[in-house]
Amino acid sequence: MGIVTLVSGGLDSTLMSLMAHEEGVELFPLFVNYGQLGAKKEWTACQRLHEQFDLPSVTNMDMSGFGKSISSGLTDSSLRINEDAFLPGRNLLFVLAGAAYACQTHAGSVALGLLNPVDHLFPDQTKEFVEESERMIELAMQRRIRVLTPLFEFSKKDILEMASERGITQAYSCHSGNDEPCGECIACVEIANAKNWR
Repeated sequence: MGIVTLVSGGLDSTLMSLMAHEEGVELFPLFVNYGQLGAKKEWTACQRLHEQFDLPSVTNMDMSGFGKSISSGLTDSSLRINEDAFLPGRNLLFVLAGAAYACQTHAGSVALGLLNPVDHLFPDQTKEFVEESERMIELAMQRRIRVLTPLFEFSKKDILEMASERGITQAYSCHSGNDEPCGECIACVEIANAKNWR
């Protein structure tokens, strides 16, 4: 059975999708617009990368009203992009959207590009969250859909190296939505720290 890959046009989800593609897995890529500041840049990068690596075309699910009602540094430019980054329910929203799409496409799994966080541990980034999500999906949809986090054991440094090996150079991983990386959001800081780590 195939996998719904939750993709954002960033390094992590692009690498995750490409690794699955290399294994011959049938992919159903899904981009969720949850009202994030970088939605347009992310979507453009997503389409470009999937075309570049001959990955299946991406479905764009518009749930932008979520971010308009639930504010965080990811959805509201008046808030701090790093310190106020936690968006309640974000990953749960991704899992729910992915599982519903899996029902539609008859896929057996949903994959997120979650890494094991070092400095920024949100409650929806844990193994417990993933396990409970699977139970919730089965209860709500009467179907067993696995929630996969294939990158969870890798560091950001590992991700940068594996992405470089595969020629992933045009990803958009900044949360600001600006043309150039802001250097302040969690994604930018993680990448900068990984590059400086020896």
